[in-house]
Amino acid sequence: MNKKMVCGKPKIWKDPPGAAMYCPGCQHPVIDRVISEVLEEMNIDGKAICVLGVGCHAFVQVAWDLDILSCAHGRALDSATAVKRLNPDAIVFTVQGDGDCIAIGAGAFIGAMARGEKITTIMFNNTNYGTTGGQLAPTSLLGQKTATTPHGRDAALEGYPVHTAELAATFKGTAYSARGSVHTPAAYQRTKRYIKTAFQKQIDGIGFSFVEVLSACPPNWHLSPIKCLERIGEDIVSEFPLGEFKNEDSTERLSKSK
Repeated sequence: MNKKMVCGKPKIWKDPPGAAMYCPGCQHPVIDRVISEVLEEMNIDGKAICVLGVGCHAFVQVAWDLDILSCAHGRALDSATAVKRLNPDAIVFTVQGDGDCIAIGAGAFIGAMARGEKITTIMFNNTNYGTTGGQLAPTSLLGQKTATTPHGRDAALEGYPVHTAELAATFKGTAYSARGSVHTPAAYQRTKRYIKTAFQKQIDGIGFSFVEVLSACPPNWHLSPIKCLERIGEDIVSEFPLGEFKNEDSTERLSKSK
C-alpha cells in the first residue's frame, strides 16, 4: 500500500518545536502553526521578517526558522514600520498578544493604521495577561475574574472590552481586518484564510492588514483545555464575533473610504 503524508511538522519549525514551552491546552502554538502553513503555502517564508513584542506569543522565536526581531514591550509595530521601510520587498509581520498590541502598544498600533503601513499584524486574544499571572487585559470580558478583578470585571470600574478587529476596520489606512479562532477544525480553516488574505494585502501593497485570533488560556481561565474550547464557542465568540470586518482591494478605495 502506498502511503501519503497528509499532515506533518511545518518546515520552518525547528526541532524540538517551541510549543514545548507553552502551558498544556494553550492555543498559541496552534495559531503559530496556522501562520507557518500560510507562509509556506504562499511561498513567502524565505522573505518574511517577524517582529515580536513581549508576552506568551514571543515564545515562538525559539520555534520558527525565520528572521525574527524581538523588541520592547508594545513597540513591535514601531519596529516593524522601520523594518518594512528599510526592506520594502520583505514580508514584515508582527505577532502580538492583546496586551502588547492594544494596551501598552496601543499608540504604535493606532499610528501604524493611521499611516497605512504595508505590514501585517496577527494579535492573539486570550482575554488576560497570560505571561504575568492573568491580570485584567483590554479584552477581558465583563464579569471575568482575573488576578486584578477577583470579583469580575465591572464596567463602572474597569470599562468595557476592546473590540480590536472592529476598531482596526475604522481606519482609512487599514486594508483588511478580521477575527478568527482555532477552537474547532472549521474555525481553524477560516482563520487560515483570513491570515492568507492579510498577507496578500501586504504583497499587493494596499495597506495595513490585521487578524485577531481568539486563544485559550487554561491556567488563567481556571478551566481544562476542553472546557476552554467550550467557553470560546459559548461565551467569547458572543462578545467577539468571528468574521471579516474590512476587505479593501485597492488603495484608491482606501483613499475614498469614510
